[in-house]
Amino acid sequence: MLRSLAKQVLASQPSFAPPFAASFGGPPPPPPTLQSMLQSLKLGLYNFIHPNSVGVILRKPKFQVLASVNFTIMGSKNRPFSRLSAVAKSNEPMSVAVEKGVSKENGDKEILVEDMETVEKMTVPQLRVKLRSLGIPSRGTKQELVASLTTFLNSKLNDAGNGSVAREDQVSSEKSLGVVDNTSKRKARKVSSNQSDVAASEVSSTRQTKKRVKKDNTKDTSVDIIVKQAEITQELSAESNDIKGKKTVRAKRKVSAATASAHIEVSEGVDISVNQDEPWTIFAHKKPKDGWIVYNPKTMRPPPLSKDTKHVKLLSWNVNGLRALLKLKNLLIQQLADREDFDVLCLQETKLQDKDVEAIKESLSGYENSFWTCSVAKLGYSGTAIISRIKPLSVRYGLGIPDHDTEGRLVTVEFDNFYLLCGYVPNSGDGLRRLTYRITEWDPSLSNYMKELEKSKPVVLTGDLNCAHEEIDIYNPAGNKRSAGFTDEERQSFETNFLNKGFVDTFRKQHPGVVGYTYWGYRHGGRKTNKGWRLDYFLVSEHIADNVHDSYILPDVDGSDHSPIGLILKL
Repeated sequence: MLRSLAKQVLASQPSFAPPFAASFGGPPPPPPTLQSMLQSLKLGLYNFIHPNSVGVILRKPKFQVLASVNFTIMGSKNRPFSRLSAVAKSNEPMSVAVEKGVSKENGDKEILVEDMETVEKMTVPQLRVKLRSLGIPSRGTKQELVASLTTFLNSKLNDAGNGSVAREDQVSSEKSLGVVDNTSKRKARKVSSNQSDVAASEVSSTRQTKKRVKKDNTKDTSVDIIVKQAEITQELSAESNDIKGKKTVRAKRKVSAATASAHIEVSEGVDISVNQDEPWTIFAHKKPKDGWIVYNPKTMRPPPLSKDTKHVKLLSWNVNGLRALLKLKNLLIQQLADREDFDVLCLQETKLQDKDVEAIKESLSGYENSFWTCSVAKLGYSGTAIISRIKPLSVRYGLGIPDHDTEGRLVTVEFDNFYLLCGYVPNSGDGLRRLTYRITEWDPSLSNYMKELEKSKPVVLTGDLNCAHEEIDIYNPAGNKRSAGFTDEERQSFETNFLNKGFVDTFRKQHPGVVGYTYWGYRHGGRKTNKGWRLDYFLVSEHIADNVHDSYILPDVDGSDHSPIGLILKL
């Protein structure tokens, strides 16, 4: 196909002397042979032909070696628009071609000057074609088109003078490649691959330096992340030295995305500069307000009461199932008892059946009094319990309403000075399918039950109440407006049925501007970054709220997606 095309070109060009002499001056070169035409076409060139001239334009700027034919760039038959400053034979080394025609400080200026002289002589169609090829609008009269093209050439002429140093560096780097066979693209690519790798590493280093400057005010941990990503980028560049540029760029983009994600994490309200062994000390909130601080039990708990002060120590924990992990959970509970020395432990979501209860009762030493209620509507679901070293005066199970008492959600014990309720409030569920039941039936029934008990003694309600009451109680309030546990309906119900009826949120009373969570979902690993919810509470009757010595969270106790909470109440 190339041979036939070359023959057609030669046949259509009876004489090359007139246009060559008009364009370049001096004696014309010998006419091109069939072999030279074939060699030009094999270099990856494309051409356009008109009756008196043949134009051959390079696909890639680096291969600026052409056969001896008349060069016309978008020009007319008689007035070629521009010419090359030199022509190299096809068998010359690349470095020779560079010296003759590619080194450009003076050559470019001469070309541009001659181009500017030719502009006035061009026709309107020629001007429009040229302007379109340069990406310049081509509408208007001839004077306007000439002015546009002249302005463009003037700017290029200035650039040719100002950019001489950069061009000299480029020419010297091309010379250093030492490419001998300019017809072989593979060899050129192989020789240039090492230099490309060096350039890629330099670019990578530059980008990472800029990131460091931008992130000067970021914590040390964030800076370490950037440094690690920079090293990965450079390694990828080195490993990809035989791969085309597209794949290398893709590899770098992946690393850049990883770096960006690390900084998004920082900007979304998570301070990762803390001790990762204590993730609960990370201040994590998407809409923090001035004055908010993160809860740290090591620094925010008051000193212990003296032995002479009569008090009771209560703990509550949603254990997220005791049946499947019976031995592990019992071990954790025993360790918790040894460490905290609590008087009463309330458990929620035990997920036990009646047959499992006796085995657990026998495993806890020092706590002979335990009271369990299990779900009969759905086996292995819900369930609550109270384990106490203090023998209660009375025990009740449920609310006394059959429609609410089949899921084992409430145990009440009566002590000398107060009633203690261990509750597991129904979750509104996926799609909020139980939202209406929750806010119109369960919450009002529980509230009325508590107010009835309060007529004889103060009431303490504890457990997983499945509601983050305020925005401070959840990491991402805006993103959970219609999530179970943070809907407006649930939050309003919590306030209406409990807080407005005289029951006090003891943790919030003691820590009004403190971000402290008690639940972190397993799905997104929220515990590691402290992206959680506060769903567990101690609510007490208003007239004993001042007797609360400490309302606290134990975020270091794992084994569940909830952490235990505690209350020390002076009697």
